[in-house]
Amino acid sequence: MTEQHASVRYIVDDVQAAIDFYTTHLGFTVRMSAAPAFADVVRGPLRLLLSGPASSGARATPADAAAAGRNRIHLVLDDLDAEIARLTGAGIAFRTEVVSGPGGRQVLLADPAGNLVELFQPAH
Repeated sequence: MTEQHASVRYIVDDVQAAIDFYTTHLGFTVRMSAAPAFADVVRGPLRLLLSGPASSGARATPADAAAAGRNRIHLVLDDLDAEIARLTGAGIAFRTEVVSGPGGRQVLLADPAGNLVELFQPAH
C-alpha cells in the first residue's frame, strides 16, 4: 500500500524561497524538487505542491485568481506559544495576533508568496 497524503497546491512566486520557508521553519521535508518550476514537500499526511510561475499548475490558474487567498493550511501544535517564540526568533513575522475560541488558539503567518498558514493549538 502506498503512503496516502492530503494534497494542497499553493501558487508561489519563488519555488526555492517557498521550499526554504516550509522546510526551515515549519518542519516539511522535500519529496521532489524541480525548482524553479515546482516542488513537492510533505509534513505528516500533508503534501504541499509548490507551483512556480512556469509550472502547469500556475499556468492553469485563471488570471483573476492570481493573488494569495483566504484559504490556508492548518498545522496543529502542542505548544503554540513555544512555536511563536521559535519562529519570531527566526525572523518570521505574523499576520495576526493570537486568537482564542472554544476550540483552541490560533495565529496566522504567510509564506514568501503571501499564502496563509494557520498554527493551531487545540483547547485542553
